[in-house]
Amino acid sequence: MNPIRKKRLTLIGLMVAGIAVATWLALNAFDENLMFFFSPTEVAEGKAPTAHPFRIGGLVEVDSVKRKPDGLTTAFSLTDNAKAVTVEYTGILPDLFREGQGIVAMGQLNESGIFIASEVLAKHDENYMPPEVAASLKTAHDDGVKNMQSRVQ
Repeated sequence: MNPIRKKRLTLIGLMVAGIAVATWLALNAFDENLMFFFSPTEVAEGKAPTAHPFRIGGLVEVDSVKRKPDGLTTAFSLTDNAKAVTVEYTGILPDLFREGQGIVAMGQLNESGIFIASEVLAKHDENYMPPEVAASLKTAHDDGVKNMQSRVQ
């Protein structure tokens, strides 16, 4: 093999190795930052991971907000009108946070099934709702209507 060809093959090999390493690093970073969305029903049914952070969205149940004596920890129930999940958050809640309001929380489940939120986002417009939350609420509503109709008949 002549020296020019050997140099060219070495260069191509190094470029392929560099691209492979860059791809691996990008996929690894993406995997660490990937955060799935679950409804309260899916979390209550055990479909959410317990060892990996995820997002949960729904409505804050009326009369469920309880503030702990430390002043910063708040516990509340998040529902999609079918099932509810208890959420605990330590920190300052958004100004738009209130009972009956739609929120999205990020965090993970603890051993006792309580969602420990690291961040709470309140919806900022009375007409806006994340598509996943809207679909979950619509499904729960439709199931409730079907159950009511079957009881009436």
